[in-house]
Amino acid sequence: MARYTGPRLRIARRLGTDLPGLTRKIADRRPYPPGQHGKGRQRFSEFKKQLYEKQKLRYNYGVSEQQMRNLFEEAQRSRDPAGLVLLRFLEQRFDNVVFRLGLAPTIPAARQLVVHRHVMVDGKIVDRPSYRVTPGEEITIKPKSRDLERIADSVAAPTLRLPSYLDFDEDSLRGRMESLPKRADTPVQVQENLVVEYYSPRL
Repeated sequence: MARYTGPRLRIARRLGTDLPGLTRKIADRRPYPPGQHGKGRQRFSEFKKQLYEKQKLRYNYGVSEQQMRNLFEEAQRSRDPAGLVLLRFLEQRFDNVVFRLGLAPTIPAARQLVVHRHVMVDGKIVDRPSYRVTPGEEITIKPKSRDLERIADSVAAPTLRLPSYLDFDEDSLRGRMESLPKRADTPVQVQENLVVEYYSPRL
């Protein structure tokens, strides 16, 4: 499935939760699904609950279904709980780290900075949004890109506060991953055990 490019708030309202990586707009302003019958009572089967939890992660982090499956398969091979490892992998994505540092207002905006080669890891340009940042690696803005207005605006008013696993210096626009992300660092309200239940019988 291709990456979603439609109305972002519509997705947040459908899933019933804020998706800060996808949009700065808040779903609580209209806390019911979009559409003519959105205010009616929704019936949730077990499958639908699992699907919605999985979709929260997919849309917030901007990954395709195949990418999610690949990440889950890798997470299953870990000694730690698969759901927690999956969340860790998503938080370690390069585009998400750029977003969590406050260099972009959303993950799609961060992905654009990465693809357009504005961001470096340990002094080298990395243009793959899916690159997995590891503890000790340093993220900086390319010298020629430090005066970009969109970066300055985002740093001045970040969407989320800096998570515990990152360190950031606003003056030099220099960030660093200090440790692996923890469960509490995930900004989305999600039940990862339902995501595991969704994928386990399908792989």
